[in-house]
Amino acid sequence: MLTDKEMFNIEGGKLSWGFVGILGTIVTFIAGIVDGYLRPLKCN
Repeated sequence: MLTDKEMFNIEGGKLSWGFVGILGTIVTFIAGIVDGYLRPLKCN
C-alpha cells in the first residue's frame, strides 16, 4: 500500500502544452495545404 505522501508524488501521463501546441500547428498547416490543393481560390 502507498501512503498519501507517496500517492501525491506519482507523476505520469501528462503532455506538455508546448508539445500539444506544436502538434496542433503542424496539423493545421498540413490541413491548409491540402485544402489549398483541393479547393484553389483566386486572390482578390
